[in-house]
Amino acid sequence: MTGWDITPSGVESILSLVGLAADDLGKDVKGYGTSVQEAALSAGTISGPYCGTAPEGPVSAAVANFVSNNEGQITFIAARIKKTMDGTVKATTEYVEGDLAMAARAQREASKAPTPAELHAVEQPADHNRGK
Repeated sequence: MTGWDITPSGVESILSLVGLAADDLGKDVKGYGTSVQEAALSAGTISGPYCGTAPEGPVSAAVANFVSNNEGQITFIAARIKKTMDGTVKATTEYVEGDLAMAARAQREASKAPTPAELHAVEQPADHNRGK
């Protein structure tokens, strides 16, 4: 890589789209939770006489195990999205601040009085016939 080419407005635009997608994903995850609960309740029970609430059936238990096993992965995805977005904002901010710092440094250097070597270079006419 020879350099960076970052357009802060472009980064902002992409992060906005990622934010919208993350919001949609959050809604889907909530819908997933509701659907899984409904599926577990509708999966049937162990047949036979019982008192009180119907016992949990094998399909319901399997659905609950599936959800439990995948909960960490869903949490990881949400945390990864947040960390990536936060890191992108921080990196872009550092890039912009770095450009500003370099520009300020260049401006400070340009406003300094010429050095003796710079004065000497201007005082001496260039000898274009040197070496002939």
